[in-house]
Amino acid sequence: MFVRELHLRDFRSWTQVDLELAPGPVIITGRNGFGKTNLLEALFYLSTMRSHRVSSDAPLVRSSRSSAMVTVTVENAGRELTAALQINAEGANKAWLNTAPQRRPRDLLGVLRTVLFAPEDLLLVRGDPGDRRRFVDELVAQRGPRLAAARSDYDKVLRQRSALLKTAGAALRRGGSDADSVISTLDVWDSQLADLGGQVTAARIDVLAELQPHFAASYSAIAPHSRPATLRYRASVGDEILPPAGETANVEAIATTLLSRLGEIRTKEIERGLSLVGPHRDDVDLVLGDDIAKGFASHGESWSLALALRLGTVELARAEGVEPVIMLDDVFAELDAARRRKLAEFTAGAEQLLITAAVADDIPEGIGGCRIGVVMLDEDGVRRSVLRTDTPDDPGESADTSDLSDSSDRITP
Repeated sequence: MFVRELHLRDFRSWTQVDLELAPGPVIITGRNGFGKTNLLEALFYLSTMRSHRVSSDAPLVRSSRSSAMVTVTVENAGRELTAALQINAEGANKAWLNTAPQRRPRDLLGVLRTVLFAPEDLLLVRGDPGDRRRFVDELVAQRGPRLAAARSDYDKVLRQRSALLKTAGAALRRGGSDADSVISTLDVWDSQLADLGGQVTAARIDVLAELQPHFAASYSAIAPHSRPATLRYRASVGDEILPPAGETANVEAIATTLLSRLGEIRTKEIERGLSLVGPHRDDVDLVLGDDIAKGFASHGESWSLALALRLGTVELARAEGVEPVIMLDDVFAELDAARRRKLAEFTAGAEQLLITAAVADDIPEGIGGCRIGVVMLDEDGVRRSVLRTDTPDDPGESADTSDLSDSSDRITP
C-alpha cells in the first residue's frame, strides 16, 4: 500500500498543496513549525478519523476558513482508490470515495492504513490512561467502520448519560414523577451503555491479544538484555471479563458484567454526577517483567517500549495482509544511536516510508529516497507553508520564491 497523491486545501498551515508520491522513502525537511508534521497528520487523520495532536477538528482548519479538504489517492495491490474528506471547523464532516458521497466519514476507514511514529509516543508509556486508550482505539478503527461506529455511539450515549447523572440527584430529592422519570431514563441509558461498552471493550481486548506477540518480539529485538515486555488490559469492571489465553472476548458477557456493575454503583454515580465504569475508564498496562512500566521504566526503556508498540503495530497489519504506510515524524532526533539504527533497519523494507526531520543529519545513513523541503512564507503577516523543489542544505533557511514550486505548490519527487 502506498499514497500516490496527497492534496490539501486550507489544512492547518497549508493553503494548497498537491503532492505526487511513489513507493519508497520520502524525506521531508524544514524547521520546526514550518508545516512538515501537518502533511503526515492529514494522512493519519484520513486513516483513523482523528488527529494524533488535538482532540477536536477546529484546529485542523486554516485560520479564517470554515473547512479544510484532504484528498488522498491510495494504491494497494494494483487497486486504486481516492478518498476525500471535508473537515469542518463546526458541524459534521463530509466524505467521498472515488467522487461518490459517503453516508459517514468513517466509511473511509480501511482505505488507507498508516502507522505513525511521533515524539508524543512516549506518552503511551508515561502518559495518562487516555493516551493508551486512544492508541488501542486507533488500532481498532483502522480495521473498518463497524468497530469505529461502536466507539462513536458509545461516546454519544456516555455524554447523554453523564448529563443525566448531573441532574439526577436533585430530581430524586424532589421525588414523585421527576424521580420516576430519572430512574426509567437511566435504566435505558445503562442498557445502551452496557451493550456498546461490551462491543468496544471486546474489540480492544482482541486487538491487544493479537498485538501482544508482535510487541514482545519487537521489544526483545530493541532491548535484548531487558526483561520481557507484555501488554495487559485493565478493565474498570474487573479482570473477570478477560478471556482465557487463546480465546476471543465475549461481548455479551462483558455487557452483562458492565450492566450489573452500573446497577451496583448507581447511587455513587448520582452523588458524583459521573459515569464511573466502562471502557472510558479502562487502561492498558505495559509490563516489564512483573512491574508496570509507568513510573518504573527508565527513559531508555520507555522509548524502547513506545517503539515496540509502533513496530508491533506494523507487524500486526502485515499479519492481516496489509502493508501500511509508515510515517516517522521527527523521531530520529529523539533516539540514541542504537535505537535509530534499529528503527532504520526495521523500516527499510516498507513499501512507503515518509520521514520528517528538522535537520537532515538526524536521518541515519543508508536511508535514500527523494527529499522535499518545506519553508514558511510570511506575506503581509499571513504565514503559509510551501514546498521547494531544491532542498537546501539548511532546511531552515529563509524561502526565496524563485526556488519555490508554482502557485499551486505542486511537486513530483
